[in-house]
Amino acid sequence: MLEIILLGLGNLALHKLRSVLTSLGIILGVAAVIVVVSIGEGNKRTALQDIEALGATNIIVRSTKPSYSESTSQKRTLYINYGLKRVDLLRLKTAFDEDLPVVELKAVGSEVRFGPERIISQSFGTVPEFLELANLSVEPRGRYLLESDLEQKTEVAVIGHTIAETFFKFEDPIGSQIRIDMVPFTVVGVLAPVGFAGGAGAAQLDRDLNKDIHIPYTTAMSRFGDVVTRRESGSFSGEEIELSEIYISAPSTDLVLQLADQVKRVVDVGHKTGTDYQLIVPWELLENAKRAMFIWNVMLISIAAISLLVGGIGIMNIMLATVTERTREIGIRRALGATRSDIVLQFLVETGSLSAVGGLIGIVFGVVTSVGIGQLIPWLMSLSFFQGLYEGEIAINPVVTLWSIVVSFLVAVTVGLAFGIYPAIVASRRDPIFALRHD
Repeated sequence: MLEIILLGLGNLALHKLRSVLTSLGIILGVAAVIVVVSIGEGNKRTALQDIEALGATNIIVRSTKPSYSESTSQKRTLYINYGLKRVDLLRLKTAFDEDLPVVELKAVGSEVRFGPERIISQSFGTVPEFLELANLSVEPRGRYLLESDLEQKTEVAVIGHTIAETFFKFEDPIGSQIRIDMVPFTVVGVLAPVGFAGGAGAAQLDRDLNKDIHIPYTTAMSRFGDVVTRRESGSFSGEEIELSEIYISAPSTDLVLQLADQVKRVVDVGHKTGTDYQLIVPWELLENAKRAMFIWNVMLISIAAISLLVGGIGIMNIMLATVTERTREIGIRRALGATRSDIVLQFLVETGSLSAVGGLIGIVFGVVTSVGIGQLIPWLMSLSFFQGLYEGEIAINPVVTLWSIVVSFLVAVTVGLAFGIYPAIVASRRDPIFALRHD
């Protein structure tokens, strides 16, 4: 057995370039599988983290503006009353007997100023419990809203990370005064960066959470009220929204979907059409995202596996040619007493070695490519040639997984052996007499 293995490896060493070219399909196939899986796994983890950041046990009820079919003869004054009401909040708190956290948000203002600078942002009146419920945190120097802020209707604000970077590049924001629609507020805290500002979680909330500003709910009620008015080109429009969002937290992920159905039934009592609010369930989004990512990974791996198949076909073609070249050698070995199984084993050793070595080189190439592509793609997109082709930031965070390395290597070896069986059998069936006559 050892002699057969050494003979097979020796034959490969005699034709180094041909051996490398033969295993090139396996090398690229293994590398493609690892790279594709690492990119898919990185995107999957990022998307799942984005959605989990909304709170896996949370249920979000959000006011949405209903669509109206407007004719050209409509009046130039339009007033709309829609969305969640305070009575909806009361019904939810009553329905769950205050056993579950139920927290309200009230959107106010649209423009934030600090000195001459201004930014379009969204401010929310809320309560201290929202910080924990929404999985947010405040940077060390500073604080979040307190119960005393609600009781005294203080004009304090906790600003998002982007707001802090925009207004306070070289100074401490704590204690500074900003204006929300010209109403002054003192900054008492800065929210820690929310990683999914442009990801799947923010897409579900339809806003960048790093631009949010939180103020006491009672202050929002007293200073801004429920009616928002706009005047544009001689027309007047007004919207009355009592609450923008309501957060409810389930005791566990197992009860999220059941609780979501209960929440919908309670809210539907005051919203017969159900067109002016939206129910967002991060846990349901999480499960859907997992299923979608699994299907996506299967598709990408299937495409990459074609390279392995092509590599196997290449090995079979080369080995069939090798059988013809070594016909006389096969005849001599058979004449000296080698059995058919010895010939089969010799050729299988060669194909297995080609596949195994190609698989190992492919693993190294795939891992290096996966690690480097995270830096390579952003650098390429920063070049002037690509800047006009895509707007926005491209972030790729590949994650190399052990299972992709093991599976791709085992598949590569299996493919090599499978495609090497036929040439090996052809070689073993050569008639020794005719093989010895072969020139």
